[in-house]
Amino acid sequence: MCRNIRPLFNFEPPATDDEIHDAALQYVRKISGTRKPTKDNEDAFERAVEAIAKATRKLVDSLETSAPPKNRAVEAAKARARNAERFGGGESSPYPRR
Repeated sequence: MCRNIRPLFNFEPPATDDEIHDAALQYVRKISGTRKPTKDNEDAFERAVEAIAKATRKLVDSLETSAPPKNRAVEAAKARARNAERFGGGESSPYPRR
């Protein structure tokens, strides 16, 4: 899986359409092997992004769980802590915080 595609299910507030579109875009970029398609492939690229975003929204909206929703800020803090532990990223890390 692409590292930039984040879990979108069971968060409060729920995933936005922009987050779902961004995940679909990242997926299509990965699969196609290109960040920006050629002029000839633009339509196919955009159709794929929209189809995947639509399928993703349908999936996320239909999933069920008994687990309480996760808090985005708490999960982001956990991820930063894991990265700091793994890469020694501390305050001098060259990677921006999200």
